[in-house]
Amino acid sequence: MVGMSQSPCPWKRKFQAFTWSSLLLTLLFCISIWSQKHRKIPQNSLPKMSANWLLFLRSFLFAILTHLAAFSTPIHKAPPALNGTNVDRLALLAIKSMIKGDPQGLLTSWNHSSTDFCQWQGVTCSPRHQRVTHLNLTYGGLTGTLSPSVGNLSFLKSIWLFHNSFSGEIPPEIGRLFRLRELRLFYNSFTGNIPATIVNCSNLQILNLGNNNLVGKIPDGIGSLSMLSFLSLHDNILQGGIPPFIANLTLLDTLSLANCQLGGSFPNLFHRLTNLRRLSVAGNNLIGTIPPSLYNCSSLEELRLFDNKLTGRLPKNLGSMMPHLVELWFSNNHIQGNLLSIPATLHVLNLGSNNLWGELPSLSNGSSALILDLSNNYFVGSVHNLVCSNGVNTIEFVDLGYNQLSGVIPECWEKWSSLKVLQLSCNNLSGEIPRTLGSVPLLQLLGMSGNKISGSLPSSLMNLSYLKILGLNKNNLVGIIPPWIGTKLTMLKILNLRSNNFYGNTPNQLCYLSHVQMLDLSHNNLSGNIPRCFNNFSVLSGKETNLEVRFSFNFGSIVYFVRDLLVMKGREDTYGSILGLVTLLDLSSNNLSGQIPSELTTLHNLQSLNLSRNQLTGEIPNKIGAMKSLESIPTGTQIQSFSESSFFGNKLCGSPLTNDCGHVDKPDTTSHQKEVAGSHKVDWGLIISIVLGFITGFWVIVVSLILNRSWRITYFRLMRKLIKV
Repeated sequence: MVGMSQSPCPWKRKFQAFTWSSLLLTLLFCISIWSQKHRKIPQNSLPKMSANWLLFLRSFLFAILTHLAAFSTPIHKAPPALNGTNVDRLALLAIKSMIKGDPQGLLTSWNHSSTDFCQWQGVTCSPRHQRVTHLNLTYGGLTGTLSPSVGNLSFLKSIWLFHNSFSGEIPPEIGRLFRLRELRLFYNSFTGNIPATIVNCSNLQILNLGNNNLVGKIPDGIGSLSMLSFLSLHDNILQGGIPPFIANLTLLDTLSLANCQLGGSFPNLFHRLTNLRRLSVAGNNLIGTIPPSLYNCSSLEELRLFDNKLTGRLPKNLGSMMPHLVELWFSNNHIQGNLLSIPATLHVLNLGSNNLWGELPSLSNGSSALILDLSNNYFVGSVHNLVCSNGVNTIEFVDLGYNQLSGVIPECWEKWSSLKVLQLSCNNLSGEIPRTLGSVPLLQLLGMSGNKISGSLPSSLMNLSYLKILGLNKNNLVGIIPPWIGTKLTMLKILNLRSNNFYGNTPNQLCYLSHVQMLDLSHNNLSGNIPRCFNNFSVLSGKETNLEVRFSFNFGSIVYFVRDLLVMKGREDTYGSILGLVTLLDLSSNNLSGQIPSELTTLHNLQSLNLSRNQLTGEIPNKIGAMKSLESIPTGTQIQSFSESSFFGNKLCGSPLTNDCGHVDKPDTTSHQKEVAGSHKVDWGLIISIVLGFITGFWVIVVSLILNRSWRITYFRLMRKLIKV
């Protein structure tokens, strides 16, 4: 090891010195004894000489022992103290030793044979001191715990370990890192409390511990980190409310405490943070009134308070009070008020599920709105002011569902060139579907269910080639189901035309909807046969595995989850985040006739099949039991998931129905199967015949053995041989 080298053969010289000096001392001792033995000493000097001799001898022996101890003890050169670079290297190796999984091989270069740790992946050193200043192991899928040795990297300025699977507690030794400026551990599985020692990291500017499993209160010491500009603890299991010391962090630019179950009231302190641009305390069950002073935070650009229980009124002059506001998220609260105008700077206005009222505002020229969610409120009147505004060309998402809007939907949709999602469901809208909706080229979701819309489907809708979800159920639509739905809207995954007045045959062109997961044509006046080509539904049949698990739309960092009303097992429920897990085919309550196509039994991924209340005839296909995704009860076969009521109104026979199919002519090849599977009565004649035959045969054998001696001898010899074997 460097710094530990010694001169050649040091032990040899030491041994020689020890040997010669010992011999010399021994020789001197012998000479002293001999000289004392042969000297003539006067009698009167003996006591004095004896005392001197004893003193000499004791000193001599002490010298010998000291000499012996000095040369017999091995002499090692003291190891040099570990310098800073050695400390860093050992600390990094200790960190690696606590990491149990490294699927991407980020730590492959971290090994004992490599001394230049500054070249290891994820490690950055200062050019002057060659000390570790930056540790970056992000998105590596790493598992294990974070070693306390991280506290020995005393020159660290930043730790980036986000998007891994670290578990265990955050080591309190992090508090030793007084040079630390950034600690980013978000998206891991750290547990335990936030270490109180973090107060010692006085230079900390960014603290992001979001998306972990941390518990307990937020340490009060964080309030003394005066350099902090970014504090994110979202998606943990914290308690104690929003801490008042937040007001001390006057340099804060971003504060995210969302989804932490903090509880408590909304504090009146944020107006003191004059540099605050982003504030998110959503999903914390906060109660009480939003303090009016919050709207005086003129620097705010993003304000997210959704999913709480907050009350208060929305200020009428919101735009002038918060001139830089870009995103406003107040949904799922109890906010009151009406909207007279929307700030032109807003990209996101999410006020859904509150107690807002009044008419919809208009958007002025220069508006940069992208997302507008006013759903589940008490807005009334026409949609004309909003739909026909001049500032709608940038909007990508609109949800006005579950209000009390009324009147005709205007023909102004050619202005909405960026629109991808339009949700108008559950209002009192009337009139026909606007033909100009066909000029919205990027539209992927069109929801108008639960209104009073009449007329037929305009042919202009065939231009919506990106459409994935079409929900027009519970209206007064009439006419035939146009064939172009299948040939032009081939990306459809949900087609819901339930509870309208469509008539005519079910078009075979619907079979081109290979990606469809939910097809509901129930409660109409459709007639004719069920198309046999429904086995072309590749998702329902399992040929295509691209099942849309979660129906969602992404708008930058914002994700919108689709919700819809579906009827499953006779119940109508709203499906949201699990909507994509449902596969459904509902043709019930129509006038369909003919037999159930056996091709339906190839839809192995289908969960819900409803054909009840039609005019169908014939047998239920035998292979329906092969539809393994059909929901069933644990005690029976797949077919038992269908109650008899599911087939009411038809002229069907066979299990699980009580109507026996015995009168139906069947080929000879399956008659025996029907008799075996369908016979449940006890045939006593057959049983008596078997018993009598057994008794007769038994006595015939016994009488023969009694009367014929040779047979009897032969029989018993055979039995003995069998017994021996």
